[in-house]
Amino acid sequence: MTSTAPHDKIERLRRTSIFASTPDNVLAAVADAVEEVQLAPSQQLFAKGDLGTSMYVIVAGLVRVHIGDQTIVELSGGEIVGELAALDPEPRSASVSAIDPSTLYRIEQSTLQSLMADHPEIVQGIIKQLAHRLRETTAPYGLSF
Repeated sequence: MTSTAPHDKIERLRRTSIFASTPDNVLAAVADAVEEVQLAPSQQLFAKGDLGTSMYVIVAGLVRVHIGDQTIVELSGGEIVGELAALDPEPRSASVSAIDPSTLYRIEQSTLQSLMADHPEIVQGIIKQLAHRLRETTAPYGLSF
């Protein structure tokens, strides 16, 4: 596992919608708290049913959210995955596997909760991401919320 320089981590975090409006000093603290995860193609990040308390920021690569062989959505750099478990620790509702070599930053629930308590723009970013994901996954069924 390679380690990314703190400045690079801050820039990568800034490119995600949930951290786009976050001040540099907060991003620096987030960059210190995240763990970098590298995935090879076809490598699984987590499986449906796993207990999880962290979310991931995809900083490079392409992953797929799936149940068995059924792909729900593909996600790339700048997007987040696993946010539901970080907000409400329940078993994972789907599996996530890499399509391309991918780099992600893991943010633990305790870190995320502290950030959300002090920075409402992060809460707004997560809500926007969840709403977008809900619309994207229900659109094929003619549902709108």
